[in-house]
Amino acid sequence: MNATQQPKVLVVDDERDMLNLLAKVLVKKCGCSVAVATSAEEALEMVQVDPPDAVLTDIKMPGMDGLTFLQRMGAIDPAVTTILMTGYGTIEMAVRALKDGAYDFIEKPFDNERIIRTIGRAVERTRLLRENVQLQNRLCDQDQFHGFIGRSRRLAQTVELLRRIAPSNVTVLIRGESGTGKELAAKALHAMSPRGARPMITVNCPALPEHILESELFGYRKGAFTGADRDKTGLFVEAEGSTILLDEVADIPVSVQTKLLRVLQEKEVQPLGQNKTFSVDVRVIASTNQDLETKIRRGEFREDLFYRLNVMTVVMPSLSSLAGDIPLLAQHFLDRYSREHGRDNLEFSAEALQSLMRRSWQGNVRELQNAVNRGVLLCRGAVIEEDDLWDDQGAFVEPEDDLAGLDLAVEAVKAVEAMEGKESMEVYGQLPYREAKNIVLHRFNAAYLAAALKAAGGNVTAAARTCGMERQAFQRLLRRYNMESRSFR
Repeated sequence: MNATQQPKVLVVDDERDMLNLLAKVLVKKCGCSVAVATSAEEALEMVQVDPPDAVLTDIKMPGMDGLTFLQRMGAIDPAVTTILMTGYGTIEMAVRALKDGAYDFIEKPFDNERIIRTIGRAVERTRLLRENVQLQNRLCDQDQFHGFIGRSRRLAQTVELLRRIAPSNVTVLIRGESGTGKELAAKALHAMSPRGARPMITVNCPALPEHILESELFGYRKGAFTGADRDKTGLFVEAEGSTILLDEVADIPVSVQTKLLRVLQEKEVQPLGQNKTFSVDVRVIASTNQDLETKIRRGEFREDLFYRLNVMTVVMPSLSSLAGDIPLLAQHFLDRYSREHGRDNLEFSAEALQSLMRRSWQGNVRELQNAVNRGVLLCRGAVIEEDDLWDDQGAFVEPEDDLAGLDLAVEAVKAVEAMEGKESMEVYGQLPYREAKNIVLHRFNAAYLAAALKAAGGNVTAAARTCGMERQAFQRLLRRYNMESRSFR
């Protein structure tokens, strides 16, 4: 489904008044294109002709019931997301339907706001499932640029800049947050340059103490210092005719910066313990995730060196500016780690993809890569679920105010007990432990969040503080449970 297309929702119910009411709500509040059917048989014919993005169906209907309809529809288009409407006495059937693949169920009588939120998430789930099916083909067709994956405009602009400056000998400063692919960009520049036939030399500047970094870069002669029992060729000389990458150049000590400046200005290297200099033909690429201008003001980085390095600047985009590329990147890493760990035919659930799209990636592409690697290792079946990707989803931090947190927990338990009857608990006993636990935990978490928001008058910051959570983590849970703070004000 194209994100710009109007979502299509199919509503199935044998009560005409209910159909009309739901159609009006969805058209007005969700902006959906709504089709209606008064029976499951009629709905199946409609699905075969024009598959919707989400289905909202009653369970108890004359003829084919909602559960059979769910199974039949899944055989036609497994990507369509189905939400069940349940009345009193059908909770047991709804729980069974969740096991059979239903996305959610809504109990009658229901409020319009919950239907709107749930339909919105269901449509998004279908979109991601359909996109996920296409990812493998897209990756096969992808014209990869030296390891870069994506089709966003921002990435295309960066790639084009790399293409244009690669053939020259100009010094390049690559800037960007940690995990944005600065080293990948440097390798691409080198590979496309006339120097690409020779190996690029990479220097991890923060990893080497000052005296070792100096001797590694410029070399030394025997007897230059205690322990120098032989001559050593520096990395600049080893990189003759090639490229040297000064990774995290901002961490080079000021004393070494002075000598580096001479190399850039004079194209000469003077080993420690020798007066003679050597001419070098080396292209210099530097990278940093730090604010060099601030370091210059503090006297921690030479301004003249900065301008020597900053002849041409490439700024690597953060993952937040490449949000449209996240599914493609995630599939790329899934293929990679599936092969690496010997786990074939894995795929993401729609909820896992939604979670990847919503997450704030402080660690950028590297953090996404690690999350997918974790998911491949931890998923129990053939589908990577949201909880396989990280351990902070749905986890509550112990409250700083123990009594406040305890009160909320007690209130949440009471709310769950009120919802759960004896019959429901008997149903849970027939389910696998993990499925039963997830259903009960889902209800507890929703009730806990509702109690926290109610006590805080809808103030998210105050509610998060009471729960002992960061505001961002609390908001992430609200999104996960389709809750809006303004409903509690």
